[in-house]
Amino acid sequence: MPSQDLLDKERRETAACGLSCGRCVAFHDGAIRRHAAALRELLGSAFGGYAARFADVQPAFGHYEAFAVLLEHLASGACPGCREGSCLFQTCSVPACAREHEVEFCCRCPAYPCGETGFSERLEALWRKNNDLLAQEGVEGFLAQARHRHRYP
Repeated sequence: MPSQDLLDKERRETAACGLSCGRCVAFHDGAIRRHAAALRELLGSAFGGYAARFADVQPAFGHYEAFAVLLEHLASGACPGCREGSCLFQTCSVPACAREHEVEFCCRCPAYPCGETGFSERLEALWRKNNDLLAQEGVEGFLAQARHRHRYP
């Protein structure tokens, strides 16, 4: 059973829509950012030269320059999450709406499902699925299930 601290952290890092900000590639304190920063540190700033030489033996290293750009981006993780800032999806209205209606998750709003998320059709379906599951399982049950799902299904 997870500790109360872990549950509190997961709860803070789960947006009102049900997506896990904490496991997002842009989250400032997430595992993806930490692992990318650690890998960048382990490889060091001179690895590009080695990668170019290694490409003769293993062609995958020929793509290191593009990988290094992506790794740098992943290591930057500047987003504080929807509960602390705003959604990376520019059209998303969920964080502001949840604050306005003073609800932790959309499923707790009397107007749910309002359909005014600003999401694409695919994300709107995921929003509804997440919030239906939140309503059915409760926050702890939802978080327990989310721990075992990929952030990017």
